[in-house]
Amino acid sequence: MQTLSTVEAVRERVQQWRAAGLRIAFVPTMGNLHAGHMSLLAAARYRGDRVVASIFVNPLQFGPSEDYGAYPRTLDEDQQLLAEAHCDLLFAPSVADMYPNGGDQRTLIVVRGLSDILDGRFRPGHFDGVATVVAKLFGIVAPDVAVFGEKDYQQLLVVRHMTLDLALPVEIAGAPTVRAPDGLALSSRNRYLNVEERVRAAAIHHALSQAVSAIYGGERDLAALERDGAALLGHAGMSVEYFVIRNAADLSEPNAASSDLVVLTAVRLGRARLIDNLRAHRP
Repeated sequence: MQTLSTVEAVRERVQQWRAAGLRIAFVPTMGNLHAGHMSLLAAARYRGDRVVASIFVNPLQFGPSEDYGAYPRTLDEDQQLLAEAHCDLLFAPSVADMYPNGGDQRTLIVVRGLSDILDGRFRPGHFDGVATVVAKLFGIVAPDVAVFGEKDYQQLLVVRHMTLDLALPVEIAGAPTVRAPDGLALSSRNRYLNVEERVRAAAIHHALSQAVSAIYGGERDLAALERDGAALLGHAGMSVEYFVIRNAADLSEPNAASSDLVVLTAVRLGRARLIDNLRAHRP
């Protein structure tokens, strides 16, 4: 695996592959990689002839009270994992490489109706930073397909709508959430949980699964399911930011005719902020 840090070097390498008629698959990350990321690499390898990954802790998507400075940077370990996953190229730019004008980023991409709800409500500006950096990475790497994890479901939709609205020639593929044996979604932020908190965190998947089972069982009172899910998580000692059931296509409020649904939650547990979701279909 080759590691490059400049925009020019990445473009030159990708252009060589394109000239050879090869299909480029891309996995953007912020590093601190785990088995969930490796599943994205496997999905990318299936979809492309050459796999490019990026590691960039993007300051634009962190709020002033969030953990940008504390976010774990583990480049050496990440490089080893990527090489073992048969990644062909790692793009590991500095902030100066990505934002040559420093904090004076005049252009931001806002995906209206998606960026300011749910996670966007609790993390103002977060998805503007995500959409902007992903569009910029697409412009640098020029992939044919990019793979994102379904655990960050709202992010996946933001990227899909941004790509469609800007007519970017990139296929967006979602990859299933990778979970621990007790159901907890793998996340870089799980490292903030102590032993006792880690045990309680299993209630997240339990609450989501309970709501999904009720939907498949014909329960029509979605508001009651939302209240029950939030209560279950609260009883497990979590601070619940939201536990909601939305239309899977665009996260709008479902109506009586809605059938393709997603149950989403975000909680705080100790130092960790954890998100997860499960899809559900009304019978």
